This record gives sequence, C-alpha cells and structure tokens, in this order.
Amino acid sequence: MQRRILTGLLAVWFVTTVIAFAAKAATTERVVNDPRSGLALYGFDAVSYFIDGTARAGNGTYEFRFGGLTWRFRSEANRAAFTAAPQRYVPAYGGYDPIAVAAGAPVEGNPAFFAVNGGKLFLFSREESMARFLANPAGAIEAAEQGWPQTLRKLVP
Repeated sequence: MQRRILTGLLAVWFVTTVIAFAAKAATTERVVNDPRSGLALYGFDAVSYFIDGTARAGNGTYEFRFGGLTWRFRSEANRAAFTAAPQRYVPAYGGYDPIAVAAGAPVEGNPAFFAVNGGKLFLFSREESMARFLANPAGAIEAAEQGWPQTLRKLVP
C-alpha cells in the first residue's frame, strides 16, 4: 500500500516537473536571452533603445521578471516604463533577426545591431541584415510576418 502511494506521488512529481520545464522552455525561447543567466536581451535595457536611441546594458539593481525572463534596466524610470507596458518594449519577433525570420530561420539578434521602426524594436544578427532592413523596412516586415509562424515552430517543440 505504501509502495503504491509513493509510486503515485513520484509519478505526479515527475509529470509536474516535466510540464514546468516545458512551459519555461516555451516561454523563454520566444525572446532572445542568455541561456546561462536567464537575462532577456543578454541584459540590455529594452527601454533605452526608445529613449536614448542606443543600446545600453541594464543594471542588476533595476530588474523585472516578465515572460519567464529577467529584464534589466539602466534606471528605475526605465523599469517603470517597461512594467507599465512591456509589449511596447519587447522586440519584434522576440529579438530574432527579421531578415532571417522571413526565411523561417530563428537567428538571434545582437542587441548592438538594432532599429526602431514604427514604434517597434528590431534586432539584427549582423550589420548587413540591419542595412537590408533599413533599405526597405515595410518589405522586410511584411516578409518577416510571413515567416514568423514557421520560425515559431522551430523555437517551441
């Protein structure tokens, strides 16, 4: 009798653990992050792109948990702005390069290569991708929108 109860409890624990890890993977893979630290955008401040127009590293003093990741900010004001409207600051396509996304490939953007267009943040894997995007943002976004569903299937098992 005790053996059955113990086996049942272990089974419940195992299923719960597997579900928890699967949910975390599905959440965190959708936004570019440092897999070792769990920092979104490798610790860069998503709000700084909009306010300062530059890529700036966040500070461990100003953090916020969102979407299963830790987001860092340069100031309390930036953290408050993100907390009030996170979807405004989360990069398009989760920070994956929109040129690669158009081809259905999940290529991580580098926080140093970016553009803000139409109120959205876009990250690029390299300068050439950024230049291609800037040459025709509307066309690049349209192509990325078409490729995003295929890219998502590659990110979430």
